Amino acid sequence: MAWTWRFEKSDGTETEPALQPEEFTTQGDAESWIGEYWKELLEGGAAQVTLFEDTTKIYGSMGLQADSA
Repeated sequence: MAWTWRFEKSDGTETEPALQPEEFTTQGDAESWIGEYWKELLEGGAAQVTLFEDTTKIYGSMGLQADSA
C-alpha cells in the first residue's frame, strides 16, 4: 500500500512538483510531508494536491494557498 500526492495547477491539470516526494507508507507520513513542504510546492507552480492510496482517491483537490486572515 502506497500513499502518493498528485500535484495540480489551479485549473486541475497535473503538474510536476518543485520537490519530488517518494511514496509514503502511511497517510500520516504523506500529510506530514505536505505540511512541511507546501510553500515550496506552491512557489514551484503547484496550486493544489490530491491524496491517493494506491489508485484510490482519498481526498482533494486541496488548495495549497494559505488563508489570509
